[in-house]
Amino acid sequence: MNISDEIANLIMQILEDSHGTANIQRNELATQIGCVPSAINYVITSRFTPQQGYIVESRRGGGGYIKITQICSDRPSVIMHVVNSVGQTLDERTCRVITEDLLYRRLISDEAVRIITSALSERALSQVPQEVREKVRASVYKAILMSTL
Repeated sequence: MNISDEIANLIMQILEDSHGTANIQRNELATQIGCVPSAINYVITSRFTPQQGYIVESRRGGGGYIKITQICSDRPSVIMHVVNSVGQTLDERTCRVITEDLLYRRLISDEAVRIITSALSERALSQVPQEVREKVRASVYKAILMSTL
């Protein structure tokens, strides 16, 4: 397990223990894990985004902290949140990140991830004109997610 996964797992555990809201002091968490504080920032900005179902607030100063609130936690709510947050276009990288987050949260299977990432890859969509490719990807992605409900 790499350091980013370790940080994310610890934050997820804090969220579970505190029923969906975590107040984290970045320096204390970094010391506890044995990493640099910027690693904490990286994990929070990449894995705890609004698209992934989180609100992140930062309080600066001597007693500053980062507050992470899980917007929704039950599977149908999370899937609907993702569908609603995707928008009209979706690039391949963002599609992969959102899909991997759903896997990480155990909301979809490994097999579903493989199917989604294959079906919505640049290679699979190569016959779709470039100017509409991200629109098609967003539409198909939403349809796939809706079919899992």
